[in-house]
Amino acid sequence: MNILILIIIVTAVISFIAFNNAAIFEQYKFNVGAIRNRKEYIRLISAGFLHADIMHLAFNMLTLYFFGPVVIDAFGNIGFLIIYLGSILLGNIFSLFLYQKQPWYSAIGASGGVSGILFAAIAMYPNIGIYFFFIPIAIPGFIFGLIYFGYSVYMMLNPRPHDNIGHAAHLGGAFFGVVYAILNQPATAMSNALYIGIMALPLIYLSYEIFIRKG
Repeated sequence: MNILILIIIVTAVISFIAFNNAAIFEQYKFNVGAIRNRKEYIRLISAGFLHADIMHLAFNMLTLYFFGPVVIDAFGNIGFLIIYLGSILLGNIFSLFLYQKQPWYSAIGASGGVSGILFAAIAMYPNIGIYFFFIPIAIPGFIFGLIYFGYSVYMMLNPRPHDNIGHAAHLGGAFFGVVYAILNQPATAMSNALYIGIMALPLIYLSYEIFIRKG
């Protein structure tokens, strides 16, 4: 069975089980207090297999289905799996770092992993067409990435009540995907350096805000 289809099936099955079992949902979701105080590190990965509802699950899995083959073609099944799981892990570690003083902070979803796959694909093919919210005109991947990163960074630095989107996990996962692509296909990455650099401008600004200005 194709690794992409296997991941989608496993994620869907676990998500559906958790839809109907609050105890499992609570035990395996990302939660800062549980990870830091009770050392429940499994949550850094298991949260990526839980979703809030069917629409949340469907959006993530459809995105993964469309862009997964691009990554598998570039990096193989093992590379795809490393990017997907590594992006979930790094996205949640980044969230843990940012929200370490908020033990109540919780999150779920495969968005970190999906972001890693999406942005690994964009790093390899920066002009890949992306359709956004049913707009019938394809947006070049690096432009989409610039908008995506810009919006995520803005929302992280200007949080709103009831936003309910794990921007930190998205950014951490996307960062992992881009870095993996660069390290494993350096020649292609160098030829796409201008596009990747433009796309990464919001991340550079976020790094300044987190590690220099507020550090």
